[in-house]
Amino acid sequence: MRPGRPAQPRRLRPRAPARGGRLGQRRGHTHTRRPRDAVQVGGDWNYRTVAQSEAGRTFYWPHEKTLGGSSSTNVMIYIRRNRYDYDGWRDHFHAVGRGYDDVLPYFVKSEAHRRLGPPYHGKDGPLHVEDRAYTHELSHAWLASAQQWGLEYNDDFAGRSPLGAGPYQVTCHDGRRWSAADAYLRPALSRPNLATRTRALVTRILLAGSRATGVSYVVNGEEVTAYADAEVLLCGGAVNSPQLLLLSGIGPPDELREVGVEPRVPLTGVGRNLQDQLLVPLVWETREAGDVVLDLLTPANLAQWRTSGDGPFASNYGEVGAFLTVAGSGPGPDIQLTGGPTALILSGEEVPRRSVFTMNATVLNPFARGSIRLASADPGEHPLIDPRYFDDPADLRLMVKGLRSAVGIARCPPFADHLKRPYLPDSADLDHLDQADWEHHVRRWSATCYHPVGTCPMGEGEESVVNPALQVHGVDCLRVVDASVMPTVTSGNTNAPTMMIAERATDHILSEA
Repeated sequence: MRPGRPAQPRRLRPRAPARGGRLGQRRGHTHTRRPRDAVQVGGDWNYRTVAQSEAGRTFYWPHEKTLGGSSSTNVMIYIRRNRYDYDGWRDHFHAVGRGYDDVLPYFVKSEAHRRLGPPYHGKDGPLHVEDRAYTHELSHAWLASAQQWGLEYNDDFAGRSPLGAGPYQVTCHDGRRWSAADAYLRPALSRPNLATRTRALVTRILLAGSRATGVSYVVNGEEVTAYADAEVLLCGGAVNSPQLLLLSGIGPPDELREVGVEPRVPLTGVGRNLQDQLLVPLVWETREAGDVVLDLLTPANLAQWRTSGDGPFASNYGEVGAFLTVAGSGPGPDIQLTGGPTALILSGEEVPRRSVFTMNATVLNPFARGSIRLASADPGEHPLIDPRYFDDPADLRLMVKGLRSAVGIARCPPFADHLKRPYLPDSADLDHLDQADWEHHVRRWSATCYHPVGTCPMGEGEESVVNPALQVHGVDCLRVVDASVMPTVTSGNTNAPTMMIAERATDHILSEA
């Protein structure tokens, strides 16, 4: 459960708790009282990081308040990994059962792929994945240039290897977004053992000694206590899961005392190990004025999309990209490129009033490690988010190499023939930018890739928070099931890996019920 999100599926009934509840039939009861403060609700948490010393500014962190979470607002790109991410979890963090061969069946189980099938894809799962119904001609030109530059064409980044350039597959069904809520929650809403609570702020986990017994949350101005017979599942993500653990006294004792929270379970890793990937844009003004995706969102094209699910309204804006190696120091790719014919990401601060094409570079395995800490004991106060971007200079150097690769692709025909001039960086000739110029561009225009992970990492080490079955160390009947349990960020978008984590967790829960 996360602050501001609906409680995890379990029936809340005004009766005494029963013993021996089974998964899907768990019972409990609620108790309410009037809290001192009302809960502020809205569409987004509007988080910002603390000031990042190496960038000289704070960063906006979008974080949705809606069923399905960020899968209801993201760019819908379906990416899994490379093999070495998951084998690294197993080998370096003692996350037994989390190697690539262990987790692949859960990716397959969750997926209903329109085109592809075994051994890498599923056909009967709840999560619809398909080839995007619309791809702009400029994106096709970029792919041709990427191959001219030397990248192999790859039409399945989730298959045998992610290396190469290709169109992104998307979590869509007939050209329409298919979120985690569409895949898992909405089909279950009619079940008698499921209740949802929206506009609810979870304030703490209830503990009886070392056992989690339920949660307290505020809804409609009242504090409600929900008791769990079996266990509590915490699914708040990399920000709110550690926040709620800390508010409940589970975390580093000295940090908790500093903000007035009584330590209950000493667990030093809670909120540490924060990792996030960054996007840094390159933007070109194109010769085809008025022919980018945003300019094509006309009433006629809207009608086309409503009728057939295709046309420009079926674009996810991040239409094409690549996975490539620019440093040559690891077993997998170290840079991801993502872009399309629009101002995809400009730090949320600027939207060009002209036709542009954007290509973003991302460092896949950043070295920087940050933290989530409490600002106070008030559940309604935003936590202190400190990803420590570029604290390790290797991340900055690698990002510049990725941007230079994107520039090299853009010089190749046929994509180069469509470009009028660079828009960002605003330079007549990108070849004349030196290392300092590029580093300034990175610091100025970088933005979160919306992939925070790692603040409740799984494993058996001193800094791990959950074991490989995602049970919180030192606490009975409490499990974390979200991206915060990743000990390292996966090499790409984190939406599909997070759903895999949840699928794997269901087997643990069922086997123990």
